[in-house]
Amino acid sequence: MLVATMPDPTTIAADISENAYRNAEKFLSALDPDWARHIAHIGPCRHASKAAREPYEALVRAIAYQQLHARAGDAILARMLALFHHASFPSAQQLLDTPVDILRGCGFSASKIATIHGIAQAALDGIVPLRAEALTISDEALIERLVSLRGVGRWTVEMLLIYTLERSDILPADDFGVREGYRRLKNLQQTPSKKQISEIGLSWSPYRTVAAWYLWRLPKN
Repeated sequence: MLVATMPDPTTIAADISENAYRNAEKFLSALDPDWARHIAHIGPCRHASKAAREPYEALVRAIAYQQLHARAGDAILARMLALFHHASFPSAQQLLDTPVDILRGCGFSASKIATIHGIAQAALDGIVPLRAEALTISDEALIERLVSLRGVGRWTVEMLLIYTLERSDILPADDFGVREGYRRLKNLQQTPSKKQISEIGLSWSPYRTVAAWYLWRLPKN
């Protein structure tokens, strides 16, 4: 039985309006000259969310792209969606009813199929919440709830928080692009660890989502 999670106003932040972006840019630029130069070079934040998607759909899409180049993920997802041409995205029940060999024909591995079917079942069971409920659940509570699913790690849930639930203070510290971006920003010899970037990133709050967006855009040395 699921216990309702009371919203935590200190962690549920979804203000990613244009005004909030400008405030974030000013805040981060004031941290030090490195941030100021990088933000001036990149220009205004153009982070684009997919707020219309339900968490279930966002999770399935994230799994489709795991460990693949974008083009490969696009192709696999397109083949899957073609199976359900009367719907913009298959329902959880439709995915559960799709035989494994059909999904394998789309390009999914056996492991990904098991994960996707698990997500679909969890959506039917109420473990994966509908968007309306997810908006009332704090970041960490939602992460804890969803990483219990097979094949769903913290990074996947963080992408859901950033792109679907529009949370403004998420730092995917295990993301190599974020950690390597910070190394380039500060011209460090070694890429910071997850623990190090988590601690460093505390000073970027409450705009860690925008900070991650800028770190993903550091040019390669």
